[in-house]
Amino acid sequence: MTDLLGVCESWGETSTTIRSEDGTVTTIALADIVSGKPVPPRPSRFARLTPDEVEARATAFFVPRETDHIGDWVLRFTGGANARPNSVLPVGDPGTDLDTAIRRTVEFYAERGREAVAQAVVGSPVQIELEARGWTVLRPGEADTEVLLAGTAAVRRALSGVDTTAVAHANRISRGWLTGNENALANYDAVAESLALARASFATIDEDGVQRVHGRVSIERDWGFVADLMVAPNQRRRGFGRTMMAGLTEWAAEGGASVLLLQVAADNEAAQSLYAQLGFERHHAYRHLTRR
Repeated sequence: MTDLLGVCESWGETSTTIRSEDGTVTTIALADIVSGKPVPPRPSRFARLTPDEVEARATAFFVPRETDHIGDWVLRFTGGANARPNSVLPVGDPGTDLDTAIRRTVEFYAERGREAVAQAVVGSPVQIELEARGWTVLRPGEADTEVLLAGTAAVRRALSGVDTTAVAHANRISRGWLTGNENALANYDAVAESLALARASFATIDEDGVQRVHGRVSIERDWGFVADLMVAPNQRRRGFGRTMMAGLTEWAAEGGASVLLLQVAADNEAAQSLYAQLGFERHHAYRHLTRR
């Protein structure tokens, strides 16, 4: 006899199937089962990390042209259209009262001809206080962004056997890499500068001279940040997303990353499903707020 720990995926008249932690699916005849019991999920290795700690680490993966600080808060500005590198990250202690921190934030962006935007962790005291003061979602109807974490080794196991020979890597961003992202193309200089400072690496899969998918990964200490994984609309459901993830994960592992971080819209069901299969866990979510 032997024990098997895993998730029950099916239960039929004569057999059941169990998926173990390494992804192996085992079929067991019901007649062979002596006993069984529910086992609570293993606590996440990332549960000890606060959202503030994760967001503070993530700031290294996209370096704005200009930064300033209000205590621990980070004011970021590139001049481009993307919200994240042109917003305040209000995590930690601002070293002053909230009203003063907000006023200084508004002044910082007003001096640069912009409305103040805050990247606020959902459920945090700052998010609650900003919304109580009339701050609203930057783009009405936009879903929150979820921050996912996974162990690099676990993702590599989930993607073992995926052929990554089609993934082409580059150390510098190109306009061709941004195919399909008109927003980023319009702000190419600011995007290129920020990603170069963050030491990002870029990857594409091309067929017949046409870009099918692209993605990037940055490494800071022992963390890797996977971002901008975009599959051409007419090329989806062909496995390009998994192939790109396998290539980026290998690259991150070679660079010494033991943890992978990525961000995905809460309503992007296809991406959420893929990342869950690869072992990513939701850590927290954030939203961009502005004072109209």
